[in-house]
Amino acid sequence: MARLGALSTHALPIAIEGAKRALGTKRTEEDAKKARERMLADARKAAHAMLKTLGEMKGVPLKLGQMASYIDGLAPPGYEEKFQRILTSLQEKAPPLSAEAAARVVREDLGAAPEQIFASWTRQPFAAASIGQVHRAVTQGGETVAVKVQYPGIDKAIENDLKSLSLLEAFSSPVLRKYHTKETLEDVKDVFLAELDYGREAAMADTFRRMNADVPGVVIPRIYHSLSTKRVLTAELIGGLPYKEFCETASQEERNQAGVTIWQFMFRSMLRHGILYADPHPGNYRFLGGGNVAFLDFGCVKVLPDQLLDGMKRYMRAALDGDWGAFDQACAEVLGYDPDDQEGWALYRSYTIELLKPITSDALFQWSPEVAREAIAFLVRGHKKLIFKEGNALPKLPKPIRPPPESTFVNRLQWGLASIMGGLRAQAHFRPLTESWVREGRQPVPS
Repeated sequence: MARLGALSTHALPIAIEGAKRALGTKRTEEDAKKARERMLADARKAAHAMLKTLGEMKGVPLKLGQMASYIDGLAPPGYEEKFQRILTSLQEKAPPLSAEAAARVVREDLGAAPEQIFASWTRQPFAAASIGQVHRAVTQGGETVAVKVQYPGIDKAIENDLKSLSLLEAFSSPVLRKYHTKETLEDVKDVFLAELDYGREAAMADTFRRMNADVPGVVIPRIYHSLSTKRVLTAELIGGLPYKEFCETASQEERNQAGVTIWQFMFRSMLRHGILYADPHPGNYRFLGGGNVAFLDFGCVKVLPDQLLDGMKRYMRAALDGDWGAFDQACAEVLGYDPDDQEGWALYRSYTIELLKPITSDALFQWSPEVAREAIAFLVRGHKKLIFKEGNALPKLPKPIRPPPESTFVNRLQWGLASIMGGLRAQAHFRPLTESWVREGRQPVPS
């Protein structure tokens, strides 16, 4: 908490400048230019500080840094590319722990040193992330594999992180409680703690492979269950291009094909089977050409309750049909928007319509970073108008809405996926890809 508190000092100048802009502080052209230069320098310092601090801390703080590295709209407006470029290494290349620490975990969980378990073991990891690092190895049968090894003690660290957050939430004011901070934190805790169990992740990888067996382009690495435990996960090593390189080198047609594959993987799993792939960050993909995309990480997965899935499909169907009476009723009953709050209702209703555009339009939809940023900027602009309402002497928090329980990671997916598709600049007719899943009932996972 102390390290995160120190980190916040780098963000304070950015927040102050943002407040000045929001309040419409008058300044000369020269003052505005100097402010932009200061903002650029502050954004760069903040990004470097986040890279060092969050990369070393692992766990929940590193997850927050990864989100800031790729979700468009979270970085200071106008400085997104510079900010995200510095943080990109958090996606796959966070500072690893020692080779000895990883070897100790393998020895404790698999019963022998990695050099004995595997025919070949590379001591230095080739990737490192929030709760584990990945080593290249060759099995005794000659297959090249990726072995993800959990950081020693990361389970206790994450539990303590979440306890600290729970303590802060418990001391939050009654005003903040109205914004469902407790429910949101409970949802986050459940998913993050489940992610610590690599045995569950192995089972989820198998589930996603069965769900997507007949989906063109979806590739999911095979799990070696005899070489996997709660803290060690051994999977087929997949080649291909990482996200950033693919975005920079692939043709428009290749990016379109990959975008369709990612879209079908995400929405088919969620809408047909009610299983949410809740961690869409760029380090989780490998691009294999011809529209083939490998999905690598199945730790952050959430099984949606029937009530939430049915509610989501309800307002989606109404929007697809242009039945705005039914849509408004679903916005009130499912999403918790308040029709009596005229300004808030107008904002959240129009925001929901904006998010649904890719699946409600019959036209070719073009993704871009600008479109992705708008997914957050639209809401920020609307809230600014509500908070800094003309004629009010002081800022005023908007009236709270009552979103469905357990919907936190659905929001994470919609913002994260928008940024992934925006980076690809993918274009396609997404409505015919999605509509049948919205209209059908929940389907069982193939056995």
